[in-house]
Amino acid sequence: MKAAWFESFGSAADTLVLGEQPKPEPGPGEVLVKLATTGVNPSDVKKRAGAFPNLLDDGLVIPHSDGAGIVEAVGGGVDKNRIGERVFVYQAQYGRRFGTAAEYVALDQERAARLPDGVSFEVGACIGIPILTAHRCVFADGPVEGQTLLVTGGAGRVGYYAIQWASRAGATVIATASNHDDEASCRAMGADHVVNHRQENWGDAVLHCTGGEKVQRVVEVEFGANLPEVLKCIATGGTIATYSSTVVKEPQLPFLQMMFMDLTLRMVIVYAMPEEAKARAIADTCQALEQGGLQHRIAHSLPFEQIARSHELIEQGGFGGCVVVNIG
Repeated sequence: MKAAWFESFGSAADTLVLGEQPKPEPGPGEVLVKLATTGVNPSDVKKRAGAFPNLLDDGLVIPHSDGAGIVEAVGGGVDKNRIGERVFVYQAQYGRRFGTAAEYVALDQERAARLPDGVSFEVGACIGIPILTAHRCVFADGPVEGQTLLVTGGAGRVGYYAIQWASRAGATVIATASNHDDEASCRAMGADHVVNHRQENWGDAVLHCTGGEKVQRVVEVEFGANLPEVLKCIATGGTIATYSSTVVKEPQLPFLQMMFMDLTLRMVIVYAMPEEAKARAIADTCQALEQGGLQHRIAHSLPFEQIARSHELIEQGGFGGCVVVNIG
C-alpha cells in the first residue's frame, strides 16, 4: 500500500518517506479502513520532530491519528455489517506505530466511528482530536446551559468547535481572537462576544462584555500565558479546562489566589479521556453532523505527495482551521 513514514527524527523534508508498505490485516476486534484522507495535528508533528525519543525503538512509524475512509474488512468478533461503512478514525497512532498516513489502517473498531452520509472525508479527517478535545473541555464538568463560557483562541482548531458545542448547549459564549477575520469567524460559529487577546488587560474586556459578571467556565489554549488575565474574569468556583500551554510550557501557579477562589483546573488530552467521555463525544458529533449543525474549517487540503508540506504548515501556524491530506 502507499504510505508515508519516518525512521528518524528531524524536519519533515528530511525524515518523511513516501513509498510502499505491507497492507495490514485486521486482528480480533479490529477493522481495516481504506483511507481517503488523513488529518494532521500538532501532536503528529511533534512526534516526528522527536518529542517522544522512544517512539522509533520498534521500527518505522506511519504518522497521524485522524483520518476518514471506508471499512473494507473486519477481524474476529466484529460485526460484518460494518464492511462498507463510512467512518472517521481517531487515535490511530497512539500507543502504536501505524497511523493514518497510508492507504490502509487496521485498528480497534472503537477508533473508527460512523461518518454520516453527506459528510465529506475531508471533514471526517478534522473531527478526531480537535472535536473530541473541544467536547471534553466544554462538557467534562457538567451542563453549560445558562452559564457564561470563555473560549480563548476561538478561531483555532479546538476553539472553533468549543464555541459551537457551548453555543448549541445554551451557554453564553465569549471568545478571544487577535484580528478582525478571526473575530468574524468566532461570531459566525456562535460567539456572543469577542475580545482581542493581544490587547493589554483583556480580562477586563471580558468583564465589560458581561456587565461585570464573571464567567463560570474557561476553555483555555494557552494556559500559562493567559492565566493572569483569566483570573481577572473567572468566578469563584469556576473551572478552567485547558488542552495546551505552548508559550509557557511549565507554568507557575498563584496557588493561594486560586485556592481561595475554589477553582477547578482540568487538563484535557484525548488519549487519556475516559472511554465513556469519548463515546458521548462521538455520539454527539454524529448527531450534530446528521443535523448539519456544525461548521468546519479546512485551511489547507493537499495531495499525498505534499505530506511533508502539511507538517511544515502546522509548524508555521498563522492560520485557522485544519490541514488535510488526500490519499486517493
